[in-house]
Amino acid sequence: MSELKSFSAPALRAVASTELAQARTPPHNLEAEQALLGSILVNNNAYERVGDFLKPEHFYDPVHERIFAAICTLINRGQIADPKTLRGLFENDPALAAVGGAQYLGDLAASVITIINVVDYGQLVHDLHLRRQLIVLGEDVVNDAYRHDLEVPAAKQIEGAEQRLFELAQTGELDRGFTKLDKSLTVSLRLAEEAYKRDSHITGVTTGLRDLDRKMGGLQKSDLIILAGRPSMGKTALATNIAFNAAHAAHEQPAEGAAVAFFSLEMSSEQLATRLLGEHSQVPSDKIRRGEIKAEDFSKFLEATKILSRAPLYIDDTPGLSVAALRTRSRRLKRLVPNLGLIVIDYLQLLHGSVKNGDNRVQEVSEITRGLKGLAKELQVPVVALSQLSRAVENREDKRPMLSDLRESGSIEQDADVVMFVYREEYYHARSEPTRRADEGEDKFNQRHQRWMERGEEVRNIAEVLIAKQRHGPIGTVPLHFDGQFTRFSNLERHYETIGE
Repeated sequence: MSELKSFSAPALRAVASTELAQARTPPHNLEAEQALLGSILVNNNAYERVGDFLKPEHFYDPVHERIFAAICTLINRGQIADPKTLRGLFENDPALAAVGGAQYLGDLAASVITIINVVDYGQLVHDLHLRRQLIVLGEDVVNDAYRHDLEVPAAKQIEGAEQRLFELAQTGELDRGFTKLDKSLTVSLRLAEEAYKRDSHITGVTTGLRDLDRKMGGLQKSDLIILAGRPSMGKTALATNIAFNAAHAAHEQPAEGAAVAFFSLEMSSEQLATRLLGEHSQVPSDKIRRGEIKAEDFSKFLEATKILSRAPLYIDDTPGLSVAALRTRSRRLKRLVPNLGLIVIDYLQLLHGSVKNGDNRVQEVSEITRGLKGLAKELQVPVVALSQLSRAVENREDKRPMLSDLRESGSIEQDADVVMFVYREEYYHARSEPTRRADEGEDKFNQRHQRWMERGEEVRNIAEVLIAKQRHGPIGTVPLHFDGQFTRFSNLERHYETIGE
């Protein structure tokens, strides 16, 4: 008794827990495994009903695991798997000796009355396997938590545990498979009906920009949307506007809007909030940061805050996220906020893959884009990822971006469902003011300068979203109004003709 007193309470609980775990038998059902194997040995067609989700490692008994692996091998070769064809494989196998040798195969087949319940047996074997894996995962989590590793902080361990738990959940999804066309058509007709009933006639999440919604039908579920542009074109401003518009619509028009997750890897959440506050209060955000505001501006801030605070917009400004961590956090938010309908990432090149590979950045970006596309399909939400463009744009006379300008990897274009570019001619035009040439007369220079000024008026406050790829819709150009003072994009109230209709 005196020895027990020398242990702390947590240590005693750990010892008791370990002893209890050792005393318990992992969940299994040998009878179900035998019935399943016997059913397949009697009628190989039964394998077709479980072969898509059941694997040899799902069996608890090592002998049953080996028998099922042999059955899979023969059937996948187009051969018959029965006690006669398997006898040669197991006749001299010491593993079967303890259960009766090769005769055990015949006993399995002879004990079968019907194969009707083969799917039930398969699902039971699979379920018990998942339970055993949960036990292993739980033990690993406990052991990792006890291990003091400065390189792996607790937050990293939680992310790893969530990732393993999600992967285990994926292996447990038995209902995936073929969907008959009529079911898909029913869903498609329902979406069309919902779009018809909406005044905007969009089927996805609204961007809040009328002409962009018309061109794309809104942001569609499971789409990876790349929004790219050179520095100072307004990528972040447009992404922020779209995110807020979608979140605001979730409060005002739930059918068109959605809660939004905004991963800001470049700017802090306070900086994004300041931008939105400046936009909605009509006070430039740079003046807010410098404190160059008036007393009456605070009443504007109060009104803007009331509008902004109602929007279900969630900002994560953790720098240097991996794509795995981003997926984990998105899943977590989806559980907490069921109406999460849009994920925005600013920006793609600041993410990193599961393993940093400085020698092969192209491969790492490919992993990132595949991960983001997988996230969009998994959560059934559009994912908007901002991306940089290469400097090749600056070397051309026409500086409108092209798909070949996407930086670091062709997989960005390949994996994306939509690729959009933000382009503002005003930015380049302001930096191209003509100077008088040595051999040029004053009148000719004045004419050239006048044309430059006239063009400047034409492109002032005009931005273009160039839709260079849209897997399920037309490409083309959507003009927008851009107010640089408040970094705000809005509808352009003028008649225009879109390109690529």
